[in-house]
Amino acid sequence: MKYLITGGAGFIGSHLVEKLIARGDQVVVFDNLSTGSARNLSAIKEGIKFEQGNILDKAAIDKLVSESDYVVHLAAVLGVFNIVNKPLESLKTNLQGSEVVLEACDKYRKPVLIASTSEIYGKNDKVPLSEEDDRIIGHPLKSRWSYSEAKAVDESLAYFYYLENKLPIRIVRFFNTVGPRQIGHYGMVVPRFVSSALKNEPLSVYGSGEQIRCFCHVDDAVRALLLVMDSDKTVGQVFNIGNNQQITIMELAQKVIELTGSSSTIAKIAYEKAYPEGFEDMQRRVPDISKIKKVLGWSPEINLDQIIKDIAAFNSK
Repeated sequence: MKYLITGGAGFIGSHLVEKLIARGDQVVVFDNLSTGSARNLSAIKEGIKFEQGNILDKAAIDKLVSESDYVVHLAAVLGVFNIVNKPLESLKTNLQGSEVVLEACDKYRKPVLIASTSEIYGKNDKVPLSEEDDRIIGHPLKSRWSYSEAKAVDESLAYFYYLENKLPIRIVRFFNTVGPRQIGHYGMVVPRFVSSALKNEPLSVYGSGEQIRCFCHVDDAVRALLLVMDSDKTVGQVFNIGNNQQITIMELAQKVIELTGSSSTIAKIAYEKAYPEGFEDMQRRVPDISKIKKVLGWSPEINLDQIIKDIAAFNSK
């Protein structure tokens, strides 16, 4: 198979590319390298072609989709800091980019997987969150929710291409995927903590530290992704991908310090000092992963201790 992976030089994308190449597929990576890096693909010597460009370039996407057997659309502006500080760019890239990709896939009748996010659920504090649960979204003029809004439209657009045009689409919602190659510059908490701990610098915990999160190793997430991509049972469906083991952010900071043998301290920082005005956080976000387990037999296998050790080992290279 020849796969087109948009955002393939990014954190999740590069791990997916490696797995596809390892099983004998060919891959074309399309990425603007805004948050991705060519270094993420440097270990791959054969079976890959890299194209640098903008996801809004219709002509480029049209050509690449026409030459591919399968499209995986991972390209997006992501990370809390990026979204809050550059809401217009985030909205345009995430909305119009998916529109360009889906239009080309429909034109050439190519199967496509759309990567979505747990942000879809907005302020819904149900535990756990299943694929059928409602969105409870914040105010549309608060930049915090622009990513959620864009991804919701992406999902709707993909789903109605499936319903009306019978385009074979699949949708996955990632819940806090973490692991080697992820960088903390854009608000990702685990690599940010690990990076600080390795330098024996204070770990900055925003707010009370009582917020609860669940973290899924990228290897588990990509294994789930491949199962969704390859199965006929997943066409027209949406699946949560995540680990349902819960931890508070304060406990996470303490665990990172312990596992890295760091002398770091923990510094609490008020939200208003860390983010622009109007930022809102979720107190708890836990995935219901019973659907993907039932349909595809997938469940996460790598625990948080190993996730932290893997990130620390990668960052120490």
